[in-house]
Amino acid sequence: MSEIIQINENTWRIEDGGVRMFLLTGTKEALLIDTGMQTPNAKEIAESITDLPVKLLNTHADPDHISGNGAFESFYMSPMEEKNYRTHGGTGTIIPLKNGDRIDLGDRPLEIIDLPGHTPGSIAILDINHRVLVSGDSVQDSRIFMFGERRNMENYIESLTKLFDYEGRFDTIYPSHGTFPLSMEVIPKLIEGAKQILSGQAEGKTVDLFGKQVLLYQFEYAGFLCPKQ
Repeated sequence: MSEIIQINENTWRIEDGGVRMFLLTGTKEALLIDTGMQTPNAKEIAESITDLPVKLLNTHADPDHISGNGAFESFYMSPMEEKNYRTHGGTGTIIPLKNGDRIDLGDRPLEIIDLPGHTPGSIAILDINHRVLVSGDSVQDSRIFMFGERRNMENYIESLTKLFDYEGRFDTIYPSHGTFPLSMEVIPKLIEGAKQILSGQAEGKTVDLFGKQVLLYQFEYAGFLCPKQ
């Protein structure tokens, strides 16, 4: 069963056993960010929190972020994520988003930041007035999936490096997994770890994940799950 935790007067996090969703409200609309791994009733949960009309935005289309998408006829997502979404059985109409686009919930403007790497269409959401970055899976201190189709470590490093251009605009990070919240300090650590993996400086350990052998590169601050060469 999902746990609803209020962050402030107009922001909630919804914990779904290992993955985290968010509900943001403005004066006119509410935005649900992702629909979890085992939460087909995510829309109902959001509507139990607010009387405002609820729209949906997906940070990306991995299965643990889209379980409740079927309740929405349309939703915001990067068009670069459509193949990933349809491969996992996703339905509905994608309202495309790109870097720099803004959504205003009513006195609550949000800015989209493209962060390809974890998936081709991964995005983050900058909650401008609250100085918060909702980071999806790209910034976290848990285990970041970088194995399988459509993952790209070089793009991941480039995306996280781009976040330094925004560092004066947010103080806090809301990740989809792991510790909540995080600070900007984790970003350079993730970049360094990813670079060490690419250069062969880091040592991975073989682990079994969903019946597949992958390499776990475990650092003090996070882990990366990567393909075996």
